Amino acid sequence: MGKLIVVGIGPGNYENMTVRADRALAGCDVIVGYHVYVDLVREQYPGKEFLTTPMTKETLRCQMALDEARSGKTVAMVCSGDSGIYGMAALLYELRGESREPEIEVVPGLTAACSGGALLGAPLTHDFAVISLSDRLTSWEKIEARLEGAAKADLSLVLYNPASRGRPDHLRHACDILLRTLPEDRPCGVARQIGREGESYQLTTLGQLRTLPVDMFSTVFIGNAMTRTIGDRLVTPRGYRDV
Repeated sequence: MGKLIVVGIGPGNYENMTVRADRALAGCDVIVGYHVYVDLVREQYPGKEFLTTPMTKETLRCQMALDEARSGKTVAMVCSGDSGIYGMAALLYELRGESREPEIEVVPGLTAACSGGALLGAPLTHDFAVISLSDRLTSWEKIEARLEGAAKADLSLVLYNPASRGRPDHLRHACDILLRTLPEDRPCGVARQIGREGESYQLTTLGQLRTLPVDMFSTVFIGNAMTRTIGDRLVTPRGYRDV
């Protein structure tokens, strides 16, 4: 019986990968993942066996990884960002069930809330919520309720999967929901292609954000009542200066 390591590779560039993740990928026999994420590490780890599946084939991908580990190999399942935050760790545990074989090890990684926040400045110094706008696995009604709850609780927000070709208007709908509670001039920011070629960020407001072009490679940040723009950065003070 082999071993399955679920590896968060961060935003995709080697500099933002943890030492533990690097060691896991260097020491494995097989690297499995969504083809976009596998391509991010393929050149760094030559000589490995690579297995990929397209989007929406997560269950097949995880079963493939489990089968490879059961055959005696050390397998690394790569996940963008963190392996447990919208990653494959939970599904692998579900599919393995009550069995303890193969052994599963979860290696955390730098999620987009962290890496995108660093690019923008310091927008998450106080309490915040992370919400995905993809309704492929979660109903839009539930997403709407979570957005409303976060706005009423005055949490800073990080929105993953803000738009795609199949759902181009989800960010606009999310902004309309938030604007029921929050002001139009609430400071916001968008980080794009974090840690990859074309990396960029943009500061904006909630009113302007609703019409801003975004895609699946964008991460959206919405400030709380304390958030402000300092220079060209988005900052949420925690209140240390007031103590």
